[in-house]
Amino acid sequence: MGMWVTTARTVQGRGSCSCRAGKKTTHQARPGEDRANHQGLRLQALLILALLFPSAERVAFLMDRSRSPDKSTQPSTPTDNINLGPSANPNAKPTDFDFLKVIGKGSFGKVLLAKRKCDGTFYAVKVLHKKTILKKKEQNHIMAERNVLLKNVKHPFLVGLHYSFQTSEKLYFVLDYVNGGELFFHLQRERCFREPRARFYAAEVASAIGYLHSLNIIYRDLKPENILLDCQGHIVLTDFGLCKEGMEQEETTSTFCGTPEYLAPEVLKKQPYDRTVDWWCLGAVLYEMLFGLPPFYSRDVSQMYDNILHKPLQIQGTKTVAACDILQGLLHKEQKRRLGAKTDFLEIKNHVFFSPINWDDLYHKRITPPFNPNVAGPADLRHFDPEFTQEAISASITHTPDLAASNSSASDAFLGFSYAPTEEDI
Repeated sequence: MGMWVTTARTVQGRGSCSCRAGKKTTHQARPGEDRANHQGLRLQALLILALLFPSAERVAFLMDRSRSPDKSTQPSTPTDNINLGPSANPNAKPTDFDFLKVIGKGSFGKVLLAKRKCDGTFYAVKVLHKKTILKKKEQNHIMAERNVLLKNVKHPFLVGLHYSFQTSEKLYFVLDYVNGGELFFHLQRERCFREPRARFYAAEVASAIGYLHSLNIIYRDLKPENILLDCQGHIVLTDFGLCKEGMEQEETTSTFCGTPEYLAPEVLKKQPYDRTVDWWCLGAVLYEMLFGLPPFYSRDVSQMYDNILHKPLQIQGTKTVAACDILQGLLHKEQKRRLGAKTDFLEIKNHVFFSPINWDDLYHKRITPPFNPNVAGPADLRHFDPEFTQEAISASITHTPDLAASNSSASDAFLGFSYAPTEEDI
């Protein structure tokens, strides 16, 4: 899972064997085997991309997003502290929280379940290391994620940012705590979903993507790992590190980024692309929910890319005509002819596949989700990977170093990061 997400997962020990979060899968035929295997192909995929697309900037960006934290990077010391700007919430500090469990990992830090001491409220707190971010020159993406999070706070299917703050060593995002599990987790367990359940999730995701598009933001990294379920079974979209702001309806961009299995053809071909890359990804996720694997998946990554570029979409089994039609539309290889190319989200919501959906009821969560995660409460971590929840929490997480010991050359890197809601936001 991406390094920004509320319940991030990383794949450890990638190589020739098939791995998911450090756990090897067997090669016995069984339901969901390829679901686990395809996650273990990420590093192989990125190495192939390095050969296909020699742009150092693009390849380095993808590699940074896929690998585990750089163990050679030691924690900063007080002499390394950097003052990264005035805080809009100067009273917030790590000691405001009891940090209970690690619930995710990424290249720049960890996500922890935390309980705020003053009122007992549970949050997911993303803690990022400034030195690592600056070393990898990713501060712009961190700030972009923060900016997108601020805009998302009032949408029902996007994770909300309550506030953010910083010390000289770390950045802290205080986010909604969502403990119903990743969509990927549930797909692994059930292999695929029946059409009504897949339609419900796809509709909520489309609503979230449509809202981002209305703010001229493209998401660019839609996949089951970035879709969480809340305690009632509604989806929550997370991970905004690859979002692109300022994208009007007809505007294009060309940054090569995303996740290999879900890359649109125009991205693979390094062509300018627009908002329709998000609708391609929606089609890929919908296909995966219905069939158990991404639409053009192959264990041979170079073959998978060739499939994305050239292979016709194959729809097997007894799916409805509406399901087949929307998949063909969303997964059209020509972006100008793709469903959503003309009127964006309006075109998606008006498709016959979504005719059973009352979009106003959906937005206001008046539709009962088809599946309930049955979590007992905030402390119920059954839908999180034990690899994370069993990890000890570092004492440095709650350490509040002196901001006065700063590095002036980096002092503007995260200027304006800290955020506290105004009365209008609450």
